[in-house]
Amino acid sequence: MSDTGPKRTAMNRRSFALGVAGVSATAAFGPAAPGSTAHAADLPSAPGRHGSFFHEQTLWDSVDGPLVNYHVHALAVLPDDTVLAVTEGRHEVCDAGPRDLLLRRSTDGGRTWEASRSLVTSADGESWGNPALVVDRETREVFLFYMLSLRLPQNTSCSGDSGDLYVISSRDSGRTWGEVRNLAGLFDGFPYNWALHGPGPGHGLQLRSGRLLLNCSHRRVIVGNTVAERYYGVAPIYSDDHGATWRATGEVPVQVKYPINEARMVQRSDGTVLVNGRAAAGGEGQRIVSVSSDDGTTWSQPAFDGGTGSFNAVDAGLLRYTGGPGSRDTDRVLFSRPDSPVRYNMTVSVSYDEGISYRYRRVINENRSFYSDLARLSDGTIVLLYGCDGDLASAPRRVNVCRFSLDWLTRGRDSLRRGPRHRETVIALSDTDRKVTGGAVSTVADPLARRGERLVLTPELVGGAVEFTFRVPRTGEYELLLRHYRSADGALATVTVNGTNLPAHVIDTTAQSADGFDLARIGTTRLRAGRHTVRCAVTGTGRGGGTLLGLDSLSLVEAPGSADVRAEVVVDNDRLGFAVVTGSWPTATADPGFWAGNYRTAPAGSGERMVRWRPAVPQDGVYEIQTSYPPGAGRAGNAPYTVVHADGTATVRVDQRVAGAADPRGGSWVTLGEYPLRAGLGTSVELANDADGTVAADAIRLLGPRS
Repeated sequence: MSDTGPKRTAMNRRSFALGVAGVSATAAFGPAAPGSTAHAADLPSAPGRHGSFFHEQTLWDSVDGPLVNYHVHALAVLPDDTVLAVTEGRHEVCDAGPRDLLLRRSTDGGRTWEASRSLVTSADGESWGNPALVVDRETREVFLFYMLSLRLPQNTSCSGDSGDLYVISSRDSGRTWGEVRNLAGLFDGFPYNWALHGPGPGHGLQLRSGRLLLNCSHRRVIVGNTVAERYYGVAPIYSDDHGATWRATGEVPVQVKYPINEARMVQRSDGTVLVNGRAAAGGEGQRIVSVSSDDGTTWSQPAFDGGTGSFNAVDAGLLRYTGGPGSRDTDRVLFSRPDSPVRYNMTVSVSYDEGISYRYRRVINENRSFYSDLARLSDGTIVLLYGCDGDLASAPRRVNVCRFSLDWLTRGRDSLRRGPRHRETVIALSDTDRKVTGGAVSTVADPLARRGERLVLTPELVGGAVEFTFRVPRTGEYELLLRHYRSADGALATVTVNGTNLPAHVIDTTAQSADGFDLARIGTTRLRAGRHTVRCAVTGTGRGGGTLLGLDSLSLVEAPGSADVRAEVVVDNDRLGFAVVTGSWPTATADPGFWAGNYRTAPAGSGERMVRWRPAVPQDGVYEIQTSYPPGAGRAGNAPYTVVHADGTATVRVDQRVAGAADPRGGSWVTLGEYPLRAGLGTSVELANDADGTVAADAIRLLGPRS
């Protein structure tokens, strides 16, 4: 067993890019170096180069006042290209304190803005919030929905217990607004005793049928109910008479394990409506999704979906940019969010497969980032409204608006003029020739699957497999994406293509917290036109102890360049793959510099307390292993990390009194070295309290691999 000192990683853009597969560092992490305070707006724009441009300006700033905070927004572009931006003007930094609803309006595509004015004013401490805009493009009327939040006397938190819906509308592009309508009672028939009804926020849709549809989130009162007992859920409202009357749709089936909250919707090209929402309880995780095939009247069972990645539970923007039902244009969907386990790193991504995956991304602001919304001008300009910056973790200092082109977003890999040169061949595995060995395959109807069905392989023993035969339409370079299903009893699986074409790719299909879909990027290879095979074998139990393998589809993607994907595996201290082996390791949040929601500690001792991280290594190779921890004066100067790798073990002692390299997405990272690792679950990192001070256990990550 070796005992070496830590090699600290400077983590400049060049070194950090080693963890990114097939993309430049700027393509993966945005235009400014990690640790800098630059916005994308600080970079020069080039409107004449491939139509690429970016501009950013501030609409509200709490330092300039007059209110102490501006948070939670709505954005819409009207048929005449008037842009409306609405935000909550908060008299206190509080979700249920006195709030006004403020409007800024632009008639030149967001270049200049009229002065801020109050549409709804808190006269006696009323808490008006959750603005959401819905535009009727046939009548050109725009509707602003909002709620009045109320707290029970016993409620000592800063969140409301109840809230009813209100709406006003404008028929002159937001110059003047009509009388207030109270929509109380729309949700009285639901069986969950919901008391708070939050519209949006952000924007609703007008479907191809002409129906106006707006997401609404709901929950019970806070007083007397735990988070699980609040029954977070989504049930939108709709109008089929251009906003004269509004009714509630059915709800996304309410389940405690899927506490869907603030959400966005988009209508897919096949006419179905997708709802994509945050988990209400906070922390880091995947988004919760559901679909409707009847214009939002009823909804499928919800599930987690890894297509948008894993990040902080926060309101995010979702927009149909081009394509959609009846269109012959390229299908593009945009998504905005703080791409981080904490509210930092505002990022916008583009999808070419209706939100199943997101190929290109660009960081807008590496600093604190909060709620966001997206819209599009008639010339294709993308508009992003988002909260950013400041010293508070819960609320932004300012609200900024950005205007940029698709060419800028994709760094020239896509533009409205020439298109993305992106082609995807989707192979629904439930409808593909297959050979099963050592087990049995069943088919499960699932509206969230690519073609409405998914497969489940139940092996007789470890080693059971299913091999699919598929056809490649033309000879070329293909990126392969396997969409699979995660469950509590998911297996460890190995995926091979044509036996030897690509390195074996290993995935653990165990769910993090509840069942759902995820993506495995198998790799890029040249395939000849004709027949090929992909084999999915159960090669071990997952980290939950299960052996079931759920499979949905295989995608063959042809596109210029590589997808903007981080080649990293992260295991946090409260996520799948982490375990307390011996002793007590309570969670803490007091010291900054940790990854995600918290870290764990143990006092100095003799090694009687130990934790273990167990990552799922995707393929054989040499990986850099890093650890994050919050530094502090009372920390251990010799915290012992033991790495179990393909060639043995190595113990590295880390001085946790000294900060590691900061990542814009969070954490304070130090390298434990580079190690040969085998695909699967054989790698582990252990940390004990055999040290001279308090030991902090936070997160580890693998960067690579390097073959």
